[in-house]
Parts: sequence; C-alpha cells; structure tokens
Amino acid sequence: MSDQNKDLAKRFYDEVVNTGDVDRVPDFCTEDFVDHEEGPPGTPDGIEGVKAFVQMFHAGFPDLQATVEDVLGEGDRIVARVRFTGTHEGEFMGVPPSGKRIDVETIDIVRLEGDKAAEHWGVTDNMKLMQQIGAIPQEAPA
Repeated sequence: MSDQNKDLAKRFYDEVVNTGDVDRVPDFCTEDFVDHEEGPPGTPDGIEGVKAFVQMFHAGFPDLQATVEDVLGEGDRIVARVRFTGTHEGEFMGVPPSGKRIDVETIDIVRLEGDKAAEHWGVTDNMKLMQQIGAIPQEAPA
C-alpha cells in the first residue's frame, strides 16, 4: 500500500472529522460514495451522510478528536483503527448532555478509486459509547 493512501486516511480524520469541516468531504469521497455502515434513522446516503455523521458527532461532542492508531491496506483497500475521544456537551442521538468523556474505537474499511473513498464499511463500539454517556447502564461487575 502506498504511503499516499495511508496519508489520505489520516488526512480525512484530521481535516474533516477533527475540525468538523464538512465542506471538505467531497475532497475525500467520490460523488457516488456508498457507506455500508448503517447510520441513525434518517441519515442520508452518500456524501451527505458523511457530512451528517460528522455534524452529529460534533454537535454532541464539540471537542471530538479522532486518532488514527493503525492504517493497513492492500491494493485499493485501507483499514484504519481509530480512537474517538470527546466530552458529551451537546445532545447526541436524543441523549441530553452528560458532561461525560467518551473513549471509543472503530474499525473503518475503505475502498478507494484513485485518491478518493468510493465505499466504506465500519464497526464502532456503539454500546460502549452509549454506556459512557449514561444512556445505557454499565454492566454490573461479577
């Protein structure tokens, strides 16, 4: 995998996710981008869905930071292990602000066309996120 592809992944998280600059999404995604990870109900498809995802997270966690911990890949695929941290200071998925910190990992797989993302598959520990903001009770210790 080229260093250019690794840099593309890191730049997306730094320049779009960490800043909340959704106007930059088309710089990183093809016009017909497909996201295979199901978002919250009502999330639009394509580039608009990516923008909505970033906006939703920044509304709930204004200090949101995505840290790319690993980037692997082969051919036209990138796999990134990313840690999301932030403080729950705004409503998030109907949950009022709790002031609590989150620290959640996600795995993103991206298929590239040239220097842009064409498809995305992702797995995020949403249960852990919702437990950390108090929307779901923590499991009781045994």
